[in-house]
Amino acid sequence: MLLGKAFEGSRQLGADTELYRVAGKNISPCDGCGSCFKTGECHIQDDMQDLYKKMLEADGIIFGTPVYFYNMTAQGKTAIDRTIALGRSGKSLANKVGGILVVGGSLGLIDAVKDLYFFMVTRQMLPASFVAAYSSNKGDVKRLEKCMKAATDLGMQMVKMAEKKFTYPEEFGASHIAYGTHTW
Repeated sequence: MLLGKAFEGSRQLGADTELYRVAGKNISPCDGCGSCFKTGECHIQDDMQDLYKKMLEADGIIFGTPVYFYNMTAQGKTAIDRTIALGRSGKSLANKVGGILVVGGSLGLIDAVKDLYFFMVTRQMLPASFVAAYSSNKGDVKRLEKCMKAATDLGMQMVKMAEKKFTYPEEFGASHIAYGTHTW
C-alpha cells in the first residue's frame, strides 16, 4: 500500500514506475566466488539477471519490505547481496536515488532502515527519505493518514532529486569505510 502511494506521488510528477517483487522469484544467494570482480558479471543465472537490468535502467529505486525478525526479508537481503556484481563504472547503482519503505508489527523498523541506507551509501546512491510504519494486520497502514501522505511525498521527493542529476566524483570510486584484507 505504501509503495502504491509512493508510485502515485512520483507519477504525479511524470515518472514511470514499476513494481518488482523479489518474493516468488528464483534468486539464489551470492556464493562468494568473486567472478563478478573479474568479469563484471555474476555467474549465477536466475531471476536476478532481470532485476540487474531493471535496476541499471532506473533513475530511482524504492526498497520496500515488511520487517520479519527485526530486519528486511531474506529475499530482499539476498537480492541486495547479489548487487555486488553491480560495482563497476558504467554498471553500477551510483548516482541513482534510493528511497525506503518498511512496515513491521513491532520491533526492527530502524534496523531495516539502517541496513538499507548503509547499502545505498556504499553503492554511491543518493538516499532520499524513508517511511517506516507499525502495522499489525494487513491493511491497517491505510488508516495512518500521515504515513500514507509521507509515502506519496517520498515518491515526489525522489523524482525531484533525480531531476537534479547528482553525480559522485568519479575520481573517488566506491568508498570503503572499514579496511582489511578485502580492501588492499
